[in-house]
Amino acid sequence: MASSKTGKRSPAPADPRPEIREENGRHLLVGGRCGHCGLASAYVPPICPCGQVGGVEPCTFGPSGTVFSSTVLEIPVPGRTPPVCLAYVDLDEGPRILAHVELDSGPPPEPGARVSLNVKNDLGDLVVSIGSTPVLDNHGAHND
Repeated sequence: MASSKTGKRSPAPADPRPEIREENGRHLLVGGRCGHCGLASAYVPPICPCGQVGGVEPCTFGPSGTVFSSTVLEIPVPGRTPPVCLAYVDLDEGPRILAHVELDSGPPPEPGARVSLNVKNDLGDLVVSIGSTPVLDNHGAHND
């Protein structure tokens, strides 16, 4: 809990990072899409930037996306051991998100590389793996 100027304890703010849900063995981002303008969001805002109130419907995005940009942090960041790779990822038919990248001692992904959503790490950060997740039908079979 945080302290206010009055000395009273206020509740800690909610975690602003997007939610990940597993469905049929795939990790999907829980977000929203405006029914008026079609804008995809990594959360469900009460008002779309286009001005529609209550027009954003919950939906899921992923599991795959395309790297827009990536960087590697070589300096220590509290709670994380360098190097740490971060990427902006454009989820297929969805929003752009910031995620940690599992490198497995390989190079960082280049813009245009395909990645897949993974579970969150121990710190609650979104994580992506290099490579796409195959599309499965409703029975778990590959649709290639």
